[in-house]
Amino acid sequence: MELQPTQEGRTVVLNPSGRIDHTHADAFKLALDPHLADCRKDGASLVIDFSNVSYISSIGLRALMVAIKQVKAQGGRMVLAALQPLVLEVFTISRFDMLFEIFPDRAAALAAVGSAS
Repeated sequence: MELQPTQEGRTVVLNPSGRIDHTHADAFKLALDPHLADCRKDGASLVIDFSNVSYISSIGLRALMVAIKQVKAQGGRMVLAALQPLVLEVFTISRFDMLFEIFPDRAAALAAVGSAS
């Protein structure tokens, strides 16, 4: 899965697209892993823009849970933005909305991580 990374100041924005399900979760995790190493205290913040993700399954949630644990252990900050209604519902039902900072759009997420740096 291509995450189409872009740099916005000291923040890396990742733009996954499609479905993050049993077919694509491993590729998502592999694509995400290199960006996690730099997401640490005094390093780059990470925004994952979900505007083009139509669905996420439990295995996709697991990949994100492993990622956020690593980022928090490193003292970094990773936030999510622009979750589509179905994806947001999955996060809410699974209570992952309590684990992640979720912003309504990319601009709000960038403003939040920018103001914290």
